[in-house]
Amino acid sequence: MSSPRIVVFDLDGTLVDTAPDLINALNFVLDREGLPPVPLHAARNMIGQGARKLIERGLEVDGRAASAADITRLLADFIDYYAANIAVASRPFEGLESALDQLSARGFRFAVCTNKLEWLSKLLLDELGLSARFAAICGADTFGVSKPDPVILRETIARAGGHPSAAIMVGDAGPDIGVARRAGIPVIGVEFGYTEVPIADLEPDLLISRMRDLPDAVERLTSLRNRS
Repeated sequence: MSSPRIVVFDLDGTLVDTAPDLINALNFVLDREGLPPVPLHAARNMIGQGARKLIERGLEVDGRAASAADITRLLADFIDYYAANIAVASRPFEGLESALDQLSARGFRFAVCTNKLEWLSKLLLDELGLSARFAAICGADTFGVSKPDPVILRETIARAGGHPSAAIMVGDAGPDIGVARRAGIPVIGVEFGYTEVPIADLEPDLLISRMRDLPDAVERLTSLRNRS
């Protein structure tokens, strides 16, 4: 029996526009440190490498250096606040649910591979009514590694019941392109996410600017793979 066809998604900036709630949590901890808030438009591209990195970069905006112990303390406060306010303003990107419906009708299965903590990822998707759509939801703590380490992607695919030979990655930033390349999996880049380096410059196999274009992009990559 052949493996099910699986589309693996990044979470922040790919499935869900989480920037407003993440930056609100960042600004909560910055305020506790007596620092000014970081504007949303300036901070969107800081997202994508996990909460610890987001806090480090938020401190750097004001020229503040912090010890590892300080970051750990701030991270605990960040997570507590974020978990309590995880879906205040976060919403799925326009066209997501229709795209998932179309792909599901064509026999595709879905998984999430994110550098967010697994329990926060599940909490967010629960709050948005999306969790049931995914055969696996895996975060940076699930397997002890984060993107772009290929182990996290391969294990996510396995947990979803699939095999890398029948999987496609979808993401918005360098860690997503990197993890797909290292795992030998085709990757679709989305132009509406969070990245300082333009996603086109990272050379995904295909690029989409709207989620409604995802089903056709997935089918195109699938056809290309089947011909090779």
